[in-house]
Amino acid sequence: MKEKCTKYESLFLFRSEEELQQHLLECEDCRLEHEKMQKVSELIKEVRPAFRERRRNLAKVKVACALFMLMVSGTTLGVLNFNTDVSDTLKYGAALSAEELGLPVDSYGLIYIE
Repeated sequence: MKEKCTKYESLFLFRSEEELQQHLLECEDCRLEHEKMQKVSELIKEVRPAFRERRRNLAKVKVACALFMLMVSGTTLGVLNFNTDVSDTLKYGAALSAEELGLPVDSYGLIYIE
């Protein structure tokens, strides 16, 4: 029983195309291996557009998520910065009044200026 030829990979990777073709004409094992590789190459070429489309869609989703987070964080920070009652409630558990802040106030809770 003859041994299977194992030269295909080394010829394919390290030798010239002419040497590979010459060996394929002489060796049945390597010719069958080359046909299998050609089929795999054709399958890869066939699915390449689908993978590119998938990569583009993933990039679009990432951009949409980034814009959404930017919008949400900008809105949240805007509410917290311009509405002190909300930020006080989040920080201290209740909205602080002028009296609790140590400012002079009158009987109505308004800041008293002398």
